[in-house]
Amino acid sequence: MAENTHGMAKSSTRALWKGAITFGLVHIPVGLYSATEETDVNFDWLDRRTMDPVGYKRINKRTGKEIAKEDVVKGVEHGKGNYVIVSPQEIAEAYPRTTQTIEIEAFVDVDDVPFVYLERPYYTAPINKGEKVYALLREALKETGKIGLGRVVIQTKQHLAIVLPCGPALVLNLLRWGGEVRTWEGLPLPKSGKAAGLKDAELKMAKELIASMSGQWDAAEFRDEFHDAIMKLVEAKAKAGDTETVDPLEEAPDTEGAEVIDLTELLRRSLGGGKGAAKPAARKSAAHAPAKERAAAAGKPARKAARKAATKPAAKPRAKRAA
Repeated sequence: MAENTHGMAKSSTRALWKGAITFGLVHIPVGLYSATEETDVNFDWLDRRTMDPVGYKRINKRTGKEIAKEDVVKGVEHGKGNYVIVSPQEIAEAYPRTTQTIEIEAFVDVDDVPFVYLERPYYTAPINKGEKVYALLREALKETGKIGLGRVVIQTKQHLAIVLPCGPALVLNLLRWGGEVRTWEGLPLPKSGKAAGLKDAELKMAKELIASMSGQWDAAEFRDEFHDAIMKLVEAKAKAGDTETVDPLEEAPDTEGAEVIDLTELLRRSLGGGKGAAKPAARKSAAHAPAKERAAAAGKPARKAARKAATKPAAKPRAKRAA
């Protein structure tokens, strides 16, 4: 019988990456696919006077002035008001090694992992003739009631994760780390069982009420009402011609003398392993050059301009235009 997908978002067939599920000597080649779709309404900021896009700026919170990108460093607070500055190179070295594998370290009962640790699901699908071993793991997990517990690196970040069967697929669900989920200790919670002071008659009526309200899960019945209301309003206004035209902005040309590579872009190119992989030594920016070199570089344009001015004939004064 076909699995019920009524009310679910359209599937994504673009693989985020291709790797493998591994445990013991078993190697299952798989592709990783997004299993969720965000339904938040994206409100863009516009200037109501001109309908120009409004962006974000790097503002010094003390002076209120905008600062240049190269003057921004990353710091981690260590004690009240004290920060440890971490360089891009130190951050890059701390990133976990990317292996493109979902390394299962143990199999645990499906009920052993509390739902509060679940963070984000992804679908996996077999590739490179891995269908049979993929199906073998899926069916074995279903029959034993077990799930695979392991680690995976996605976009340079290491995650704790579980692999579990869901319909015809094996789902990779990222977990929060142990220190990221708060304990319930100290909360004013009632005691369990008879100690809570519940009467048998009260518990019986509660069970009967639950039974009378029991039903089947249907994703189509549970939607983001705010999203639907806003999009319905947007469609109605657009149909009535109540829209504003926003002209696209022209990107300013890059006039910096030294090429400054963003760390995230550098890592993305390196992970791709393809053409144009940046070499840190060859991409050193002027901000990291020794002071003597920076001073020499800064003086060159001024000396060049002075020599050019000395050889250029004086311009004739222009007549002032009438006011």
